[in-house]
Amino acid sequence: MPPVILSAAGACLVLDDSGPGLPRVGHFGADLGPVAGSVLAPALESPAPVPPLLPSQGDGWYGRPGLAGTRHGEHWPVRWTLDALDARPAPGAGGTVTVTASDPRAGLRLATELAMDAHGVVTMRHALTNTAPTPYRLDGLTCALPVPARAAELLDFTGRWALEKTPQRRPFTYGVWSRENRRGRTGHDGTGLLVAGTAGFGFRGGEVWAVHTGWSGDHLHHAERLPEGAALLAGGELLAPGEITLAEGETYLTPWVYFTWSGSGLDEAGGRLHDHLRARRGRPLPVRPVTLNNWEATYFDHGLDRLLRLADQAAQAGVERFVLDDGWFRGRRHDRAGLGDWYVDEQVWPDGLHPLADHVRKLGMQFGLWFEPEMVNPDSDLAREHPDWILGRHERTPPPQRHQQVLDLARPEAFDHLLDRLDTLVREYSLDYIKWDHNRDIAEPVHDGVAGVHAQTLAAYRLIDELRRRHPALEIESCSSGGARVDYGVLARTDRVWTSDSNDAIDRQAIQRWTALLVPPEMMGSHVGAPHDHVTGRSLPLAFRAATALFGHMGVEWDLTSASEAEREELAVWIALHKRLRPVLHAGRVVRADHPDPAALVHGVVLPERAVFAFVQLASPVASAPAPLRLPGLDPAAVYEVRVAGPAPGGAVLPAWAREPVRLPGSVLGELGLPAPGLRPASALVLEVERA
Repeated sequence: MPPVILSAAGACLVLDDSGPGLPRVGHFGADLGPVAGSVLAPALESPAPVPPLLPSQGDGWYGRPGLAGTRHGEHWPVRWTLDALDARPAPGAGGTVTVTASDPRAGLRLATELAMDAHGVVTMRHALTNTAPTPYRLDGLTCALPVPARAAELLDFTGRWALEKTPQRRPFTYGVWSRENRRGRTGHDGTGLLVAGTAGFGFRGGEVWAVHTGWSGDHLHHAERLPEGAALLAGGELLAPGEITLAEGETYLTPWVYFTWSGSGLDEAGGRLHDHLRARRGRPLPVRPVTLNNWEATYFDHGLDRLLRLADQAAQAGVERFVLDDGWFRGRRHDRAGLGDWYVDEQVWPDGLHPLADHVRKLGMQFGLWFEPEMVNPDSDLAREHPDWILGRHERTPPPQRHQQVLDLARPEAFDHLLDRLDTLVREYSLDYIKWDHNRDIAEPVHDGVAGVHAQTLAAYRLIDELRRRHPALEIESCSSGGARVDYGVLARTDRVWTSDSNDAIDRQAIQRWTALLVPPEMMGSHVGAPHDHVTGRSLPLAFRAATALFGHMGVEWDLTSASEAEREELAVWIALHKRLRPVLHAGRVVRADHPDPAALVHGVVLPERAVFAFVQLASPVASAPAPLRLPGLDPAAVYEVRVAGPAPGGAVLPAWAREPVRLPGSVLGELGLPAPGLRPASALVLEVERA
């Protein structure tokens, strides 16, 4: 059979099954043009061991195997026999391939699904079935694609609470670079994307390959290069010992793993992922309403009069959704009690939440509510009545974190109780929105005597899915003490992620810049915080805070009743600007310039007819004259009008074009650029660009 070619949007994957065993990916990268598979045979011959779809030593791969497991303590090396290959290429639009293989001696059957979508994104997953009468203990099953020798550098991300997505780069040398997450959730230090690229790749240049595991529990990504010359990127679920044991006839299904390629830097790779995520939802997101969350405004102070005043000020500023955060349920006057008791606190809310919800809706806003369904405080009625519902061994309680434990959602009675409480409250208050939080790592998870993260993650997915089935219009935000659950597994069933618990606009510029490689702007919560940030203690001007929040799903996290009238008026101007620009911000291609000043950023969102850019000065520049302001991603053959949008930052030294709109070809704006304004640190200038 000639090689199978899947191609779309300038990307191409070639699958070769000319050898024994599983097919091998002979190429994943640039489109090869209108070439027949039979012509490729000489080019696919390689002295290096090209790994098959599931690498193993039986195929000549002496790196990390794609499958690991034992049967009654005995090791059975697997040698797959290809049973069937169903290829359905759609030239120019990708296509699908399903591979089935078996090893009767090992007692295993494999089914691999591989697809390329119309945007060039490749998705892959394996299903492993035990066909023997004895149990098979699965220790690992990953999805991998090869990368060529010219991939010389690796980029991934680490982080912590309130400072997620911190980049780190290293040479792609021989051996394994592995990022393993054992936190029971995606984690603040979850890499999101593991990227391999040609030397010096950036946002606008270089060739890159990237992998993402769409799973919200323990997971891994790794890159490996062998001295024989072969290299690959891989991802999958990270299984604890004994977590998955397959009886005869039982099947384990891996999470979807996502691969993307770009011939022109990180922006194109991220853009493909954005297009994939936007298209796969099956329904378009509604207009993203500007959202006020009361957490940093009032914390646990839920006095009705104060919240009504806050709602009044929010509506006057143009806010479209009001979300009541932590503190509304029984016993919740601080973070040490009440989690799990999902009943409105009668002492604080004698008439329920109706007075606030009704007032919010009369002001023309939607109403949302905060939950943390997967957690429980030991000081709660639920924990006292059902201590056996806590995830862990019953002989001892797992280590506490944030004064809370984890509910075992894989226990049917705990699942049913949570679903009933959530469903009841959504119905009673006609909730438009849920902020779904998850505020701790999962330690010592044990369900029915075995490691429990796998079962817990699937149960959380089922809980969200069933609530969405019952309430199709309900929007859900994935929050996890900020950005600790940002992945395509949770985004398959939620509408946005809370990017970070830090609203400090300096830190947010970097957090949003790198999170946006994986998540499009309309799915990234980005709020205007208070003048004095409660996490970093830094004070920043409103214009900078608002210009930062503008480039996401904009919201407010600030006690507007304490703001001056001038501040509220300025905030209203920025919110109105966001509403006017969000058809571009929430639909366009994210672009970032490789700017020479490390203290400055240039980023934007581009549609064929319109674009929005920001020039951001984070700190004092070293050079006395700023580098030209180049605007990437525009059509070089088109003429554009460039003008300042929104209030100019204080102390800015503006060139002539910033005072009067200028018209220039996209080729000039992208290559030569414009004279840059002189900005003080913590300043941003927002530009609107329109095809003339």
